[in-house]
Amino acid sequence: MIDRRLIENIDFKFFSLVIILFIIGVINLFSASVYRLEDGLNFTPFFIKQSIWGLIGFFALLSSLFIDYRHLKYISIYFYGVSIGCLLAVFKFGKIVYGARRWIDLRFFSFQPSEMAKIATLILVAYLLSKTEGVLSKKDFFKISCIGLIPSFLIMKQPDLGTALLLLLIIGGMIFYKGIQKRLVKIIVFLFPLILPLFWFFLHDYQKERILNFLDPSRDPLGAGYHVIQSQIAIGSGRLWGKGFLAGSQSQLRFLPEKHTDFAFAVFAEEWGFMGTIFLLFLFCFFLYSILQIAFQAKDAFGRYLVVGIFFYFFWQIVINMGMVLGLMPVVGVPLPFISYGGTSLIINFILVGLVINVGMRRFIFKKI
Repeated sequence: MIDRRLIENIDFKFFSLVIILFIIGVINLFSASVYRLEDGLNFTPFFIKQSIWGLIGFFALLSSLFIDYRHLKYISIYFYGVSIGCLLAVFKFGKIVYGARRWIDLRFFSFQPSEMAKIATLILVAYLLSKTEGVLSKKDFFKISCIGLIPSFLIMKQPDLGTALLLLLIIGGMIFYKGIQKRLVKIIVFLFPLILPLFWFFLHDYQKERILNFLDPSRDPLGAGYHVIQSQIAIGSGRLWGKGFLAGSQSQLRFLPEKHTDFAFAVFAEEWGFMGTIFLLFLFCFFLYSILQIAFQAKDAFGRYLVVGIFFYFFWQIVINMGMVLGLMPVVGVPLPFISYGGTSLIINFILVGLVINVGMRRFIFKKI
């Protein structure tokens, strides 16, 4: 049984905030599940499935509280190895959806190994950063960078550019939080603009189209630019107070594609308007601030870097998803935490929240292990 003193130190405000975000997500998915027909409304069961996944995620969150997070550093390398194995298995056993091989069908549900790879890499990098004193040397920087590049390369080959980019951004955020040598910073700043254009030649044709349509959505308004144009129309039509629940024309009349996944935020903005969007942004900002607060209060280096990694995990997902929905970033298929539909990602989100609470609740009761 978990120590009563630990339960007393649970951050219930943070926990309640997560539940509120999840409930908003389910309500929004209820609206995204509806589309209007001539004889009335029709439903797809996205919100029902999300509720079931949320219940599973809730129990996963509670389960993560029973294990001292410090034990994770001893299994981090094995967890990382298993995640790499699962990424390799995708190429042989994965099912193809929309031209991408990203999921393994386990009959009763589809498993996305890239989600597991993100958390496994995050934990291993947090452990390695906690073992180093001072800023990272060139050797440590190279080693940690390779740990992030291996799964990113495998994910990119699926292809899933958004998740690969997200993983690199998470690791990059953790590295710069730790600090690196000034000479290394100069080298990175010099080489980055030289190397970046080379990635263009490794992109698939549809990924190149997404970047070109990000620069000019009107070049293919009925093709690759359609998603962003309809998203911007939906967000703009919400105006100050929104059109009201289940009253969004772009989503209800099925003009808005992927309204339950990547563009769920556009559904919310259309129905609740600018004020509703500001409220949701406030909740996300408070959510991220709470994570940072727990990171700064952690009593050991591993716990601190673990929570910092989780902060960047959520931060970049929020920034990238909202950016692409608003047309400020290319469409790369990154979900909005707790709002977008997705079983594997939702469960991972709850587990990561559980780890954050785990670190926070043990900052008062600390023994070396």
